[in-house]
This record gives sequence, structure tokens and C-alpha cells, in this order.
Amino acid sequence: MVERELAERGTRLSNGLWVSEMRIRKPDGRQVSILSTHRRLKLCRAAALMPAWWSQENFLKYMREEFGLDRLIEQGSEPLADTTVIVNPAYRRADQTVRRERTKLVRLQARLAALTLTEAPSPEQLKGFAERGAHLREQIEVQGALLNQGKEKRGQIARKIQLKELPEAEHYHQLCPEIKHFIDTIKMLAYRAENALAGCLAEQLQRDDDKRALMRRAFVTPANLRPDPAQKTLTVELHRLGSALQDAALEQLCADLTATETRFPTTDLRLIYRLISPP
Repeated sequence: MVERELAERGTRLSNGLWVSEMRIRKPDGRQVSILSTHRRLKLCRAAALMPAWWSQENFLKYMREEFGLDRLIEQGSEPLADTTVIVNPAYRRADQTVRRERTKLVRLQARLAALTLTEAPSPEQLKGFAERGAHLREQIEVQGALLNQGKEKRGQIARKIQLKELPEAEHYHQLCPEIKHFIDTIKMLAYRAENALAGCLAEQLQRDDDKRALMRRAFVTPANLRPDPAQKTLTVELHRLGSALQDAALEQLCADLTATETRFPTTDLRLIYRLISPP
């Protein structure tokens, strides 16, 4: 039985649309919320579905950053309708500039707030404190002006436009729906499998970035396949990665995978995973 702290309320968006906002509070106090136009969706049902939704969001983000598998099937693409509404590339670039300038401003403000003096400062300390504070305030003023300029420029650009308003060279194409659905299914399965493998590394590697980095290296590392029909085994020999920490984690992963006694598809060969040193 799983207990969770849940809350729900109606929220009106800036465009006047009423949606249901559902929140889950985690044990560390952080809250995760999701907006839904499904007004009849029960809170408990939404709480059960929320991890799956976030998994899909993480999948899309990860695939955009790490893979370009859609390029393998671009020969099956077709043009989008000219009336398709898309995010204006110019607006996206302007928005990225605003975000970048805002980040710089926040960092400067944090540096100013971190300035402190001892209980009994000397005249030299007071002078240095005043000079640093004045310098930071000047930088904050300049950075604030840059941020406002960026916001003003962004405000003059339409956020969404129709595809026909873009230059011909920048027109988008979409993959043929049937092929894309099939490929997306394969990618989702691969991502879920990678998630499961990364979860097995929790004891050896604490940071998610380290787990992902190890998986990426392992997937492109040379391997030997040694079938043994007599013993009904298929040994997968992975070469070491050159890092003691990653090698230890990968060796444990090999042991865990071998313990599952998985059979290679369409055969009766039991998979054995082993880490070996390069010749």
C-alpha cells in the first residue's frame, strides 16, 4: 500500500481556460503538479498516472539530446500543411536570449546578497565592501537593462505563426505517421530498458548523469559474442572502460543481468555477461 500527499484545485489560465491542477508532495517537501483539461479525472487516478506522464516527458527530452534516430527514416517524410501553427523560430531564439540574460542577472544579485562584513570591520574592509557592492550594483543595473531590451524585442515577435510564413528553406516536414509510430514504439522500449539498467547501478553510482554516461559508453563499447550450443549459453564479453569506478559498476551490472537467466530470443541459449580486459 502506497501513501501520498495529494491536493487538487481549479486553475484559470491566462487565456481564460479552466483546468484542474493536481499536486503531489514528495517526502522531501518538493511538490510536483500537472494540469489537465480532463475535469472528471479522479485525483487518485491522476496520481497513479503522473509518474508515467513524467517518464514520457523525460523520454522525449532525452531522445532529443542524445539521439537522432528520426534521421534514419527521413526518406519517409511528408510536408506539413501550410496552415500548421508552429512556434516561431525567431521567438524561440529571442526567448533563449531572455532566459540567458535573466540567469546572469540572478547570479549577480546572488553575489550581491552574499556580500558580508565581519562584526568589527577595519576601514580597509569597509572600503573594499563598499567598492565591491558598488561594482556589483553597476553590473546589475547594466544586466537589468539588457534583460529589459531582450524582453522588449521578444514582445515584438509573434510567438506562433503558420508554416507558410516561414521561408521555404525553413519549412518543416513530418515523418509518415505509420512509420513514426513504429519507430517511436521501439525508441520508447529502448528508453525503458535503459532506465531499468540505470536503476541497477544505484548502489555503485549516485548521480543520474553518471549512470547515463556509463550506459552510453557501454552501448558503444566493443563486445565479443561467444555461443556455446553444447552448454546452451551465449556469453557477451564487454571490454573494460578504463575507469575503475565505471568498470566496477559495469561488472556488477553484468552479474545482475546474468542472474536473470534470460534466454536469447528465438533460441534456448542462456545469456551470460562478462567484463574482460582488452588484449
